[in-house]
Amino acid sequence: MIKAAFSILLVLVAMSSTSGKYIPKSGKRIPQTLSRGWGDQLFWAQTYEEALYWGRSRNKPLMVIFHLEDCPHSQELKKVFSEDNGIQRMLDEDFVVLNLMYETTDKHLSPDGQYVPRIIFVDPAMTVRADIVGRYSNRMYAYETADIKLLKANMEKAKKLLKSEL
Repeated sequence: MIKAAFSILLVLVAMSSTSGKYIPKSGKRIPQTLSRGWGDQLFWAQTYEEALYWGRSRNKPLMVIFHLEDCPHSQELKKVFSEDNGIQRMLDEDFVVLNLMYETTDKHLSPDGQYVPRIIFVDPAMTVRADIVGRYSNRMYAYETADIKLLKANMEKAKKLLKSEL
């Protein structure tokens, strides 16, 4: 009797822990360490060069997230970002994603300076989308937790621009 109750309890706990998170169409994926907590169910590129290749070959825009592990603003954004099913679904279906904790040699990825968190979009033709910006004039590519709706709108804009330009 105790074994049966324990088994049922174990199944209930397992089901409740996965019920609220986004699960891709292909099923639950093994978490990758490359996500660094930004979305464990997503396929993350390892390098900027690899991300550019995937974007071009899959004809998808690239989202590059610059962040630091010890930055409180990065941590707050990561929490909201990873828990938003709409963002996770859109990234899984329509984007190539890369998160970096260091700067690249490509100066186009820091058009207004090097700060974190910073999110830049790159189209499949490998053009940095300098026109897709956040709400701050002094940190044009910065997003905070209150900017999630703007980030989603910018993701939609990156998708629409991609389709209308090609």
